[in-house]
Amino acid sequence: MKLVTGDRAIRFIATIFASVILALIVLIVYELLKGSVPSIHKFGLKFLVTSTWDPVSEHFGALPFVFGTIVSSVIALVIALPVSIGIAVFLSELAPRPVRPAVSLMVELLAAIPSIIYGLWGLFVMVPFLQMYVEPALGRYFGFLPLFSGAPIGVGMLAGGIILSIMIIPTIAAVSRDIFNTVPMLYKEAGFALGMTRWEVIEKIVFPHARSGLIGAVMLGFGRALGETMAVTMVIGNAPTIAASLFAPSYTIASVLANEFTEATTKLYLSSLIELALILFVISMLFNAVARLLVIRERTAK
Repeated sequence: MKLVTGDRAIRFIATIFASVILALIVLIVYELLKGSVPSIHKFGLKFLVTSTWDPVSEHFGALPFVFGTIVSSVIALVIALPVSIGIAVFLSELAPRPVRPAVSLMVELLAAIPSIIYGLWGLFVMVPFLQMYVEPALGRYFGFLPLFSGAPIGVGMLAGGIILSIMIIPTIAAVSRDIFNTVPMLYKEAGFALGMTRWEVIEKIVFPHARSGLIGAVMLGFGRALGETMAVTMVIGNAPTIAASLFAPSYTIASVLANEFTEATTKLYLSSLIELALILFVISMLFNAVARLLVIRERTAK
């Protein structure tokens, strides 16, 4: 009888805790919608496709910020993904066992560095390096492409993407390493017994077995890139423009919220910023939902 009572109590407490999370999400959405009402009534769907951001005349459009948020996050993912997977493979499959704890600790410490520290390093070290060496070289050899055209000013979309990639590498690498470590040793030993090389075991046994987990790790890193604020604010240029060149300055939703929220002196200005926050929330939820569906699909296919 006591056992049954204890089970009921644990189930009740767990249900309460789970309900708190759901209630928080509902309250966040409610407050964002409530604050966005004036902007939604004023601009409607034009808010999503308009590029003008003029607080003086109160003409607002979210398109440059949505563009900057998604493009900078995609750049970060393109750079970070191969590096993160390489680190995870090294730590789980290739590194000598005495070396693994030290390297793993360094990777995890990178994830603990505050965003502002990354931003300061990016502003005073990475941006001058990009301006003096990287962007001139890219322009010299690939300037015929719109992506690498324009003046090498250092701050811009490329700098924002690189700083974000550095910040999400520890997250993707650490999660991927743990996923690789869950692959049963029996499977690997069977591959070696069949005459596979170490790379063949990694390619044909480890990667397929860990695919669904890797999708989750990638989306976790991508979600962090979408919402990152201070570091990217310091190096992306903060200009509400849309340009094909990665050298051009840009703006993200998180950056404009950090820079202008305290300056919003009118109701419509403040409401437009809150609607930007709502858009960022929706984008994050959509990408998480897609990631969840991909993970479910992979598990079902196995």
